[in-house]
Amino acid sequence: MIKASIIGATGYSGAVLAGILSAHKDVEIISLTSKTYAGKKFSDIYKNFKGILDIELEEQNIEKISKNADVIFVALPHGIASAQIDAGVLSNAKVIDLGADFRLKDKEVYENWYNTKHHGEELLDNAVYGLCEWEREKVKSASLVANPGCYATASILAAAPLLKEGVICPDDIIIDAKSGVSGAGRSLDLGVHYCECSDSIKAYKVASHRHTPEIEQVLSCISGKDPLVNFTPHLVPMKRGILASVYMKPVLDISLNDIRAIYKKYYKNEYFIRFLNEGEVPETRWVQGSNFCDINVFKDPRTKRIIAFSAIDNLVKGAAGQAVQNMNIMFGLEEKTSLENIAMFP
Repeated sequence: MIKASIIGATGYSGAVLAGILSAHKDVEIISLTSKTYAGKKFSDIYKNFKGILDIELEEQNIEKISKNADVIFVALPHGIASAQIDAGVLSNAKVIDLGADFRLKDKEVYENWYNTKHHGEELLDNAVYGLCEWEREKVKSASLVANPGCYATASILAAAPLLKEGVICPDDIIIDAKSGVSGAGRSLDLGVHYCECSDSIKAYKVASHRHTPEIEQVLSCISGKDPLVNFTPHLVPMKRGILASVYMKPVLDISLNDIRAIYKKYYKNEYFIRFLNEGEVPETRWVQGSNFCDINVFKDPRTKRIIAFSAIDNLVKGAAGQAVQNMNIMFGLEEKTSLENIAMFP
C-alpha cells in the first residue's frame, strides 16, 4: 500500500483529494493536516466522511510527515510549499504540489506574477509539470510534480494539438474561461459570498491572471514556439466546473475535418480526454465530479477562426483528480485507478 499524506486537507481541493484517495485500493491515508482545524476529526469538518475517514487532523510538519509517507500531496496557497519542500523531504517521499510554487520554471516570473518570494529555486529544474496527457513519460520518474492549475489544464488541453502541429498563429490566441466559485477556495472572501456572486457573471483579473504565464510556458514547451495568450477568466454562479473557449487564427486554410483529425491524433488513446462528435458543445454538467475533460472544435467560415471548447471539473481534473492521476503514473499503477467515476446528474 502507498502511504499518503495530504497537507492542507480541509480546503476544497484537499477534501476532494481525500475522497478520491479514501476509495483508492492501493492507498492508505496516514495523515491529514490543517492549520485551522488541527485536533479535530476530518469527518467533523466534512460530515460526508463520517465512518469513512475519521482521522484526526494534525499540525503541518512536512519534514516529519515525509519520514513515514510514500507520497505527500500539498494543497496550500502559493508561497508556502517552496519554503517547506527541500531535498531532504524529497529524499524521503514523492511530492505532488497542487499549488503554484513549482509550475513556473523562472523564479523571477513567478515572483512578479504572484507577488511573493520563491524559496526553492534549486528545485525548479527538477520539478515536472504534471499535465498527464502531455508529460506522462517525465511524470513516471519524477519525485516532485507541479500539479497544473485548473484554468491552465482546460486551456492547454484545448489549444495544444493545433499549436503542436503548427496550424495556428502562436501570437494570436484568445482564451475566454468561466469557472464556478469553488475555484476561489474555501476561505472567506466578500466577492464569493452568495449575495455577491449569485444571479451575476463577471470577468476578473483582466490581463493579470496568474495562470497566463503558466499557459504560455507549457504551450511553448509542447510546441517549441513562443505563444502569446490573451486570457480572461470569469466567475459564474455555480459551485464547480470550468468551460474554456479558445479562439485561434489558422496560418493556412484548413478544413474542419483536418482540424478534427489533429485532435484525434493526440487524444484518441487518452481515456480522460473525450473528443466529442462533430457539432457537440462541451458542457460542465457532463464532467462535474469526474476526471474527464470534454473537448470539441469548430471553424467559423466567416472569420476563418478555429474555436476550441473544453470543459472540466475544476476540483477534479483541474486539481485533485489530476493529482491522483499523477500519483498513479509515478507509482506505476493503472492510471485510471480510483478515477473512473462519471459525472453525477441531475
